[in-house]
Amino acid sequence: MKRILIMMICLAGSLKGFSQAQPDQTYSFSINEAINYAYEHKDSVVNAGLDVKSADFKVKETVGQGLPQINGTASFQDYLKIPTTLLPGEFFGQPAGTFIPVKFGVKYQSNLSLSATQLLFDPSYIVGLQGRATYKELYNRAYTRSKIEVAVNVTKAYYQVLVSNEQIKLLDANIKQLKQQMDQTAAQNKQGFVEKIDVDRITVQYNNLITTRENTVRLLALNYQLLKFQMGMPIEYNLTLKDGLSDVDLNEDVAATVADTSFYRNRIEYGLTETNLKLSEFDLKRQKAQFLPKLSANASLSESYQDNSFSNLYSNSFPSSYIGLTLNIPIFNGFQRANQVKQSQITVQKNQNNLNSLKNSLTLQANRAKITYINGLQSLNNQKRNQELAREVLRISKIKYEQGVGSSIEVTQAQTALEDADNKYIQGLYDALVSKVDLDKAYGRIQ
Repeated sequence: MKRILIMMICLAGSLKGFSQAQPDQTYSFSINEAINYAYEHKDSVVNAGLDVKSADFKVKETVGQGLPQINGTASFQDYLKIPTTLLPGEFFGQPAGTFIPVKFGVKYQSNLSLSATQLLFDPSYIVGLQGRATYKELYNRAYTRSKIEVAVNVTKAYYQVLVSNEQIKLLDANIKQLKQQMDQTAAQNKQGFVEKIDVDRITVQYNNLITTRENTVRLLALNYQLLKFQMGMPIEYNLTLKDGLSDVDLNEDVAATVADTSFYRNRIEYGLTETNLKLSEFDLKRQKAQFLPKLSANASLSESYQDNSFSNLYSNSFPSSYIGLTLNIPIFNGFQRANQVKQSQITVQKNQNNLNSLKNSLTLQANRAKITYINGLQSLNNQKRNQELAREVLRISKIKYEQGVGSSIEVTQAQTALEDADNKYIQGLYDALVSKVDLDKAYGRIQ
């Protein structure tokens, strides 16, 4: 009985640990919720956030260079053999030209010192302080860029899942009506009204649709995994989607021309390039500041201990201290500073050129995205009409065939045309959704 009780306690503890180790792995997200989840879990965003924190510490490190720099040192020497110095013999009444060996010092020596320096004037340091806000801005904008890229990737992956679900619905509808038609044709064949080849044609189409659906279901599972990957979610977690295709606003108003012609300033790429230009300008100022003198104050306090007996070493001390100023005036260094300034000037010019070129590039991207989106909408609407027409042609073909004025080949061709129209509609739907995301990104609407 005691053994059974111990086993039950151990089993209960194991189950408790297992339940604690298995978190709730089922999630249901809208697009916005999926994006917010990715902001917290996607490695690229998390690392960009860590870079922002690292930049804060880098700024504090720069500020710390202007604070007092205090260092303490301690030393101990045991002279196993005290250094010997030769003194002229005439000092001790010996003949000229002779030397007397004399040992100076004691066996044990120890020094304790405290030194401090304070920067009073350094143009390079002043420029560094001026550029610290711009330096932090660079990493904040890089963090925003990572979030935008993740938002775009998650949205596209989310849409891919929605489109795959829509494709499965269309396949299910076609399979259902084709199954009814196959059963009716098989019954008519048994009654002798239609030939066996008519049944075979429909069966081939039915089998092909079943295979297509199975392939699409497997692709849907893969699309879910891709979405979870883009979100930074473990693949083994369960995920369902709240939003549907009806929640996506697909209309030409989205592509309306932006009134503000400087919309490119909303693009994070422009902000990053602009920040790089500012940093290069600060670097140019820093290089020019190298021509100016630097002034610092310094002070030192030390205690020296000497004795031939280790036990009495710290009985007596010999203190010393000083304060002073150090002025460092650059005079000539082989034109290195001048050449460094010229290099920084070229970097500023290149960054300015990059900014001007990026402005044109972003404008071109926005125009291209707008045209692609409008074309995608027109193609999608056209595919919708073709889909309805193909469905109507199939309906009429089936009626003619049932009334004996049409052929089974005509019905088969109409069914194939409907499947082709469905596939083109699905492709057009995905293209339109992706082009909408690209359009929002091009106009800087995703932040």
